[in-house]
Amino acid sequence: MNKAEKQATIDSLTEKFSNSSYFYFTDTSGLSVEKINQLRRICFGKGINLQVAKNTLIKKALVAGGKFSDDLDPVLNGPTAIMFTDAGNVPAKVIKQFRADGTKPALKAAYIDSAVYIGENQLEALINVKSKQELIGDLIALLQSPAKNVISALTSSSGKLAGIVKTLQERGN
Repeated sequence: MNKAEKQATIDSLTEKFSNSSYFYFTDTSGLSVEKINQLRRICFGKGINLQVAKNTLIKKALVAGGKFSDDLDPVLNGPTAIMFTDAGNVPAKVIKQFRADGTKPALKAAYIDSAVYIGENQLEALINVKSKQELIGDLIALLQSPAKNVISALTSSSGKLAGIVKTLQERGN
């Protein structure tokens, strides 16, 4: 790889790191070409961009993209594959699903909204991380529940509240 190709890779990675709030570093060494291709297909289907790059280029891109952390430095050794995604927990679920019959890909680290998760022992915690859309959905459900109860009680024909509402409506007319 010549200097221009290295710089192009750094620029590409810098853009991806800058535009992504979620990325994972994994070790896919030891997987056969068939297994790697299978992992790539699964990742593509889930909206994950899987890319392999040299660690020195990854470090330079992380620094340039403003996402470098001293915690990530020891992780960036040996073969490294990067999983870029729009949802924080999807790569963790893919890793767990894919390696049901093995130990690879191994989780090296994950960057989730400026929080860094280091090591294989963080996989279960990352699976349980909720996406922004899931959190918004949970919040809306929580807010709707009391309102639904009040509306139900107000429109109930057998409750005292229905009589109060009817009386208030008659007074308004």
